[in-house]
Amino acid sequence: MLQTLRNAWRIEELRKKILYTLFMLLLYRLAGVIPVAGIDVGQVASRLGDLPLLGFMSAMTGNQFANMTIMAMGISPYINASIIMQLLQVAVPYLENLSKEGEEGRKKIAQYTRYATVILGFVQAVGLVIGLGAIRANMFSPFITSCVIGVSMAAGTTLAMWIGERITEKGIGNGISLLIFAGIIASLFTWVASGVNTLFTTSVTVGGIITAVCVILGILVMVTAVTFVDMGERRVSVQYAKRVVGRKMYGGQSTHIPMKVNASGVLPLIFAYSIMQFPGTIMGFWPNSGISTWWNESFMTGMWYFVVLALMILFFAYFYNSITFNPIEVAKNMQQNGGTIPGIRQGKPTSDYLARISSRITLFGGIFLALLATIPTLASMWGGINLPFAASSLLIAVSVSLETTRQLESQMLMRHYKGFL
Repeated sequence: MLQTLRNAWRIEELRKKILYTLFMLLLYRLAGVIPVAGIDVGQVASRLGDLPLLGFMSAMTGNQFANMTIMAMGISPYINASIIMQLLQVAVPYLENLSKEGEEGRKKIAQYTRYATVILGFVQAVGLVIGLGAIRANMFSPFITSCVIGVSMAAGTTLAMWIGERITEKGIGNGISLLIFAGIIASLFTWVASGVNTLFTTSVTVGGIITAVCVILGILVMVTAVTFVDMGERRVSVQYAKRVVGRKMYGGQSTHIPMKVNASGVLPLIFAYSIMQFPGTIMGFWPNSGISTWWNESFMTGMWYFVVLALMILFFAYFYNSITFNPIEVAKNMQQNGGTIPGIRQGKPTSDYLARISSRITLFGGIFLALLATIPTLASMWGGINLPFAASSLLIAVSVSLETTRQLESQMLMRHYKGFL
């Protein structure tokens, strides 16, 4: 990876893109130090340890949620709005027609997504702050204070969305993923600094050393597992028959269809965590009701939370796979070009075979993501071993790093750059 960055830096165009990306990420982090008026930060910090979802959200934003800055919501409302628009494209004929109109239709859908992001950012900010009971009592009326908080955080979300889109357009990598990556890395540095400070200011015990070694080994095992699964793929062999077109002969070669083990990447995790915010946001407007108390004190800290989270991760893994991979279309293209899978007939048998393989791979990938999202927290609850951040955060960081590296390598390959391997 370091060699790839050094080689990319030698190309002027890529160097400008890298500098532009770093500048926009710096702007995102600088905007994250602006506090929001009217919030009791101490009350928010005291509730983060009780609610795993809020802890993960804080890690994704680089502790900006814990500090209640204008970037506290991060790009979570944008993700929620994107999910809603994708689901509505299946249910609403107007949006479905827009998605089929090419570039102009996608621009209109993107514009609707931006409007929905601002609305959701306002509603989620107000709902979470009220639900956490973090509005200061010595401010103006609660209604005015809530409106100020909602507008401030919605403005921060809009700025984060704009930064992410600019990185995607003019920089390197996916802008939204890089913003989440920047927040996770910032949280990691905070944890490292806190650990070093604790090491030099407190007495070192045998138990503390054993715990630290277990945490480091756990992180190394998770990084290895995430890298192995992220780069794993199932290769389906395809044989193309020889055919003569004019005076030339085509085909007669063997190739394969690469099907990634974790084709959906980190999206099911992000989608599942984002959707889990909705009930808490709505119930936040009635913080003293029985259902809100049960949700925050029983469901969010109990076993059912992890069960629902795992099922939602599986659902979004299959949902994303159904959007990105169409076995019928792949089988049709193979048949038109004279390609066959050894031992499988063309047409429907081929599409059924590809669908069956895709379903099995997606099931494995979804279970892997669900385990990553739930096992570390369960180990903390039952075994007393606290990891510095969730395994899902580690998955996002590793996946984004690998994907950005692959994009750099592909752009250097397009320029016939030698020596990037």
